[in-house]
Order: sequence, then C-alpha cells, then structure tokens
Amino acid sequence: MKWKIATALIAGAWLSMQSAHAAPCMIVTVTGAQGGPQAYQGQAGPGTLVRYGDDADNCSAVRLQFDAGRGTSLRLSQVGVQSAQLNAVFLTHMHSDHSEGLIDILQHRWHFASRGPKLDVVCSIDAASPMGFAVSCQKFIAHIGDHFIQGGEVAQRRAEDRNRLPGGPAEAANVKTFDPGDEPQAVWSSGDVKVSAIRSTHIPGHASYRVDTPAGSVVIGGDAGNDRPGPPRPSSTSAQVETLAKGADVIVHSAIHPVMGPERDSGMPPGLFHRQSSASDLGAMAQRAGAKHLVLTHLIPPLGAPTQGTWKVPGGALTEADYRKAAEDAGFKGQIVVAKDLANLWLPAK
Repeated sequence: MKWKIATALIAGAWLSMQSAHAAPCMIVTVTGAQGGPQAYQGQAGPGTLVRYGDDADNCSAVRLQFDAGRGTSLRLSQVGVQSAQLNAVFLTHMHSDHSEGLIDILQHRWHFASRGPKLDVVCSIDAASPMGFAVSCQKFIAHIGDHFIQGGEVAQRRAEDRNRLPGGPAEAANVKTFDPGDEPQAVWSSGDVKVSAIRSTHIPGHASYRVDTPAGSVVIGGDAGNDRPGPPRPSSTSAQVETLAKGADVIVHSAIHPVMGPERDSGMPPGLFHRQSSASDLGAMAQRAGAKHLVLTHLIPPLGAPTQGTWKVPGGALTEADYRKAAEDAGFKGQIVVAKDLANLWLPAK
C-alpha cells in the first residue's frame, strides 16, 4: 500500500511539474487563401484558424475560426480539427466567399454533435446599406439550413437519430452580435483568450478582429479598406484596423497587388480595386503598427493566375516574390508570409 501511495505521489508531482513548465503557444493557420468568390486551382475560400493552448495540448485548448469560405471544413480536417471542436466562428462580413463554408461547418456539427455545446457565431448586428437594404448575419444563420429542411434531409436524419435537433443546422449555432465602432471592443473571451473587434470599411457591417493571448496577438483584417472610397487618400488601408493592430505580433489581411490598379489597364473597375487594401500599403501599415509578421491572404490576383475573374493581370501572372516585394518596398521589416492554404505561423516562433 505504501508503495502505491508513493508511486501516486511521484506521478502527481511529475504531472504538476509538466503543467507548470508547459509554455503557452498559439498557431495561426490560413484555412483558405482564395481572393474573391471565384475558384482557382482548388484553393479554399478565405479563412484563418487561431489555436491557443500550451505545449502539453499542442496549442489546441481553444480553436477559433475567422471567416469560413468554401472548403473550410476540409482544410480544418487536414489539421485535425473537426466542426465539433471549434469554440467560435467570427465573420468579418456577409460576402459569400467569407461565409459559405459556415453552412458546411454547422451541418456537420448538427450531424455529429447536435446535443453538444452550441457553436458561438460572432458577427455584426444588422447593418443598413445606403442602397436601401439590410445586411444581416442573424438572418443568414437563422436560415442557414432551410434548404436541408425543405429538401427533407433534416426530417430523414432525425428519423435515423432523434438526438439531432429538430431545427436543423441553425440550432447548432449560438449567434452573438455586436455593434462595431471606431474603438476596439471586447466581443468574446474564454480563459486567457480575449477577442476584440472594430468597425472597418468594405461593405456595411464589416468588422476586423484581434485575438490576445499570453502567447501573442493576431489581427484578422478581413477585406478592410480605407473609409475614403478612392484617391486622394494617404493609404488604401483602414485607420481603424491600424488602431486595432498597434503592438500586435501578427496581421492577417486580404491584399490586392498594385498591378491591378485602373491605371495599369487590368480592366478591373476602379471601385472594386479601391475598396481593397494594397499589398504595399499593408506593408507600410504593418511597419507603423510594429507587427512582427504580416500574412498576405485573399490574394487578388491569385498566385500564378493570368486573370482575376474576367480581368487580366497586366504583365502576366504574379509570384510570391512580387507580393513580398510590394510590402518590403513600402518599408516593412518583419516576416512576410504570402499565403497559400494551410500556411502556418507559430507563436512563440519555432
């Protein structure tokens, strides 16, 4: 008996030592680098997974998904994350290329973890457009499984398993809305993980997010651009996002290459070009904010693509070096990641 007690005490002390020495860590993964709603060479739609924990749990105690474009659930599965393991999804705005993957995530959660904890879906309150309609994350979620209901799948699946919720995928979500303003506000937290948001311009209701943890901080800009819809202006980037990004370790942001500008004969309408942040202006902003890492994603145009949708890429397809040079020439001295699907950053750096 004494031997068993001593063994238990030693094992407990060893586990305590392991826990005490487990260092906090965060992994930032690009789950989709595609820019815009078009498809190109199998890239997933825009999204960023942020995992936080420590060395003992492989940095995965908390899993947060920011935007969920086409194919997000497939990319998550490639890094060992299932829909039921996500703690929250945050939407920057209600464009389909950033949100259509959420249908898949909630459907899978309803299938396999219907009676488990609901998935927090964090997004802006309904936003009025000056063109006379409302942009509504709440309504999107409320009706996210309607086609499965109308098609009979929800009834069929419930007949097979009564544990599945009667309202379909929408019932698997816990919608948390906020009214984005010009100053950062807390919108979600769990233990040492805190997420704040700020208003940013792209379409009505657009918001950008910042995750703060003991391992570091990351800002997800979405498709944010300057409040002024076009030149003359000092930058194409968002002043609000720059405020949010002060002192952050990582900035993840959509990027358009200057070569697509209307003066370069791409054919892209000026209004579309000017509502995105350019890779060069993002480099300058990241340097001013003091960021260590800049992740350029949602690339317009995609790497290697001769066109962006129906618009040509003047001078031919772009490379990683072209995007990196644009940010470096603007003065950024940190690490630049020109994103592809499943690109990873670890904090602290490995």
